[in-house]
Amino acid sequence: MASMPTPPPHRPFYTRTKFFVYLFVALIVYAYGWRVTEIHPTSLIKDFHLVKPLVTALLQPELITFETERQTTEAGFFLQKATAGESAITPPGTQDPVLRLTRTRGQIGETLTARGFHLAPNRTGKLYWVNAIEQEYPLGEVTTDGRGGFEKQITVPTTARGDEQYVRVVLTWETGEWHVSETLTLTADKIVETLFLGLMATTFAVLFAAPLSFLGARNLMTRRATGTAVYYLVRTGFNVLRAIEPLIMAILFAVWVGIGPFAGVLALAVHSTAALGKLFSEQIESIDPGPVEAITATGARPLQVVLYGVLPQVLPQFLALGFYRWDINVRMSTIIGFVGGGGIGFLLQQWINLLQYNQAGTALLAIAVVVIALDVVSAKVRERITLAS
Repeated sequence: MASMPTPPPHRPFYTRTKFFVYLFVALIVYAYGWRVTEIHPTSLIKDFHLVKPLVTALLQPELITFETERQTTEAGFFLQKATAGESAITPPGTQDPVLRLTRTRGQIGETLTARGFHLAPNRTGKLYWVNAIEQEYPLGEVTTDGRGGFEKQITVPTTARGDEQYVRVVLTWETGEWHVSETLTLTADKIVETLFLGLMATTFAVLFAAPLSFLGARNLMTRRATGTAVYYLVRTGFNVLRAIEPLIMAILFAVWVGIGPFAGVLALAVHSTAALGKLFSEQIESIDPGPVEAITATGARPLQVVLYGVLPQVLPQFLALGFYRWDINVRMSTIIGFVGGGGIGFLLQQWINLLQYNQAGTALLAIAVVVIALDVVSAKVRERITLAS
C-alpha cells in the first residue's frame, strides 16, 4: 500500500506575506494617529514644572485649620515687552512689608526674581501670580529669614491675562487651636448630596427600566407582529438614550429645571433607565424557558407568566445590576456637577475655577473614599445576591 504524502508543514501566521501587509498598514494608521493627536511625550518631562505646584496643592487637602494670622503684600507687573533687562533690587527705605521684582514688564515665559523685605520673620507662605481678573496662580512656597526677607526666582505663567498683573506673597501662621475646616464641612455636605443624587437617580431608573425591559425582551415580545413592533421600538429607545452622554442631558435639564441636584438626578435617571433597560432585557432573554412553558401550558395569562415564570429567575440579577448602577451613578455625578447637576462636582468645579487647589484636593479625597467604600459595599451585596439565587 502506497504511503500517504506528507502534508507541507504549517507556516506560522507571522511568516506569511499578508501579515507583513497588515503590519505595514497598521503602522501607517498609528503613525498618522500619532501625528493627528499631537502626541509629544517629551512635554511630560519638559513642562512638568508648570503642573507641579497644582499637583502639590491637590495632595495637601484642607481637612483641619488653625486660628491663623495672615500677612499679604504684592508688587505690580505689566504684561508688555520689556525695555530693559533685570535691575538690582534695592532695600526699601521704610520698615513696612514690601515685595519687589527685578523687572516690572515682560512677557509670558520670561524669568524674574521676587524679593520680600520686612515681612514676618521665620514664616512660611505662598507666592501667587495674580492676573487682571484676579485669578491666582501658585508660584511656590517661600520662607522668610530672621529679618523677614526672602528671594525667589519665578516665571511669568501662561495664566497671565490683561496688561496689569501682580505678584502676591501671602504669609500665614498658626495662632490658636485646630478645628475642622470649612472646606471639609462643605465637602461632607456635598458628598452626602452626591450619594443621594446617585441613589435617587438609580431608584427612578430601576422603576422605569424594569417594566420596559419586559417589552424589550425578544423571547417574550416577538411571537406576534404587534409585540415585535413594540420590541424594536423599545430597544431603539434604549439605544438612542444610551447614545446621549449624561453630561449633555445634565446641560439640558439644568436649563429646564435650573442648576442643582434635581437636574443631575434627571440626567442620570434617563441615561440609567436606558442602560439598565438593555441589561435587564438581556437577562430576561437568557432565562430558562422551561418554567415559562409550563406555566403557559396551564392557561395562565401573560401577566401571570411574567410574575411566576420570568420574574423569579431575573429578580436577583435585577437587584445586582441596580446596586452596580448606583455605584456608577455616584461616580458619574461628579462630572455631572461640572455643568450644574449638583453634588460634589459642582463644588469641585468652583474651586478649580478659582484655582483653590487645596480645597479641590479635599473634594477629590472625599470622592475617592466614597467611591472605594461604595465599590466594596456594592461588590459584597452583589455577591450575596448571586449566592442567594
